Amino acid sequence: MKTLARVQRGLEALYRVSTGVDVDDYMIDEPTRDGLQPDRRPREQLLVCEHDGEMSLALFVDPRALVNLDRSDAGRLGDHNFGDFLLAVEGVSHFIYAIQCARAERPVSQLELELQAEVDKYVTCLLAIGPDASAPLRRRLFDDAAYEDDLDHDERDRYRAANDNASRYAAWLEGVFVTRSKIPEMLGELRRFYRSGLAAKLGQIARAA
Repeated sequence: MKTLARVQRGLEALYRVSTGVDVDDYMIDEPTRDGLQPDRRPREQLLVCEHDGEMSLALFVDPRALVNLDRSDAGRLGDHNFGDFLLAVEGVSHFIYAIQCARAERPVSQLELELQAEVDKYVTCLLAIGPDASAPLRRRLFDDAAYEDDLDHDERDRYRAANDNASRYAAWLEGVFVTRSKIPEMLGELRRFYRSGLAAKLGQIARAA
């Protein structure tokens, strides 16, 4: 099974959702992505087009990242594949969440997509590495976050807001569940969070913090 398919299977199992589609069928290469003339060309990008009530999706993930993950064991995270694994999780997270919101006929903002992806990266890595890694993982994901130079002001603010809120939520998860070895209870909390809208997510984080 390819890397993105494994990530998709893991996230769908985690949240008990099913898109019924294969993310690999929606992957596009760099020339195809560039032909769509997006404003930016990052290493991971979900492209969405809505027309006459129909939504079309395409996902680009840097093929070099996928090659690295396929060559290594993505379940064994280390400096050799950590960044590429995060890229894969982010892309698949965006893909699944966009489909789930569309099927529920619920609008979704870019901030909500980014916030959920940041939470997904923390949880996916935590489950892969183990609960003892929570604190250093949070520091690596959130405190050491860097932003692309070509982001405009609004984009940078959106990424920072997603990072800051995910950081607070992850710290709360750690204190309430991880350090107390309550992983099953944490999974229940994560599923409730996943099904909440952006306002409810932000409200819960504010109360938790």
